[in-house]
Amino acid sequence: MLNLRMNSLSRTAGEGRGEGRSILAAAAVAAVLALTGCVAPPTATPPLNEPAPVKAPATTTNGEIVARSDRLLIYVPVAGESLRGIAGRLLGSEDRDWQISEANAGVTKAEPGQPLIVPLKPMNPLGVRSGNLQTVPILCYHRLGTVGGKMAVSQGNFAAQMEWLAKNDYRVVKLSQLAGYLDGKEPLPPKAVVITFDDGYESVYKLAYPVLRKLGLPATMFVYTDFVGAGGDALSWPQLAEMQASGLVDIQSHSKSHRNLIERTAGENDERYKRNLDTETAGPRDLIEQKLGTAGHVRHYAYPYGDANELVLDALTRQKYTLAVTVNPGGNAFYAQPLMLRRTMIFGDHDLEAFKARLQTSRRIGPTP
Repeated sequence: MLNLRMNSLSRTAGEGRGEGRSILAAAAVAAVLALTGCVAPPTATPPLNEPAPVKAPATTTNGEIVARSDRLLIYVPVAGESLRGIAGRLLGSEDRDWQISEANAGVTKAEPGQPLIVPLKPMNPLGVRSGNLQTVPILCYHRLGTVGGKMAVSQGNFAAQMEWLAKNDYRVVKLSQLAGYLDGKEPLPPKAVVITFDDGYESVYKLAYPVLRKLGLPATMFVYTDFVGAGGDALSWPQLAEMQASGLVDIQSHSKSHRNLIERTAGENDERYKRNLDTETAGPRDLIEQKLGTAGHVRHYAYPYGDANELVLDALTRQKYTLAVTVNPGGNAFYAQPLMLRRTMIFGDHDLEAFKARLQTSRRIGPTP
């Protein structure tokens, strides 16, 4: 009887490795207990014409790691698993699912029983691929709605642009994620995009923020602090605090007064100019951190009018800024200067095709065919 039962269990194991291992283990334990005289309390004997009740085997919810090195592992998924779920469990973040996809020639879903490479260390942190080089576009908006001329993007157009990104395999990443990419340490998704807003218009809170919340897209808001709380169409500190607390909108510095930092005022000598640059860089950083309770957090800067010179760069370095953006269009490769990042303006008269044309996520390298 014991041999017949073990043979039956072996057939079950052939149908499902995880279930079979559990049943075989249970059978082995039962056999050992029977041979050593450790038996369970007697149970009621079923009628002769009725089969004994069969306990349903335990279900397996996760696949199996079949090989591992310090750089990657091989994982065999089971039914119901997704790349996002596997990335969340094995890589610490569901947003790293693209790394599994890229390591497996672009697979888009986990197939039961089909092994997957799961990279434990960055496989291509510089974004250099056959024939092309990754570049990350940083998009720049100012205000939303119908007021503001060319700078104003309608809520409908903004929503259509964000939805198009989400539906076409673009990944909107935080500006802060560029730091590791520029250091050559952390890769970014092949179609990574950064969203930013300048100045501090209330229309961003009223019209853009709901779209970002709906789609779960992060963005950076650069404010010049003399404008915040000034009334009219300016954002208030409580509105900024709400967006910052959401985890989606990061509030960073756009100077104190929005003066052009490379143009000197009348009578502004070298010493005074240098002091004023510190006021325009350290002042807004300290105020934002104080108002929002984000000490040590403000380390990114947007130059008013996109202009900077060596003295401005020196001031940002003294004030411990790590990333700064211009309004020079184009994408940013891994070798981009962190304090002179390119940024592409999006205007109200850009239709969806014009928007698509500004998403420079790669640059061809090598000879033109």
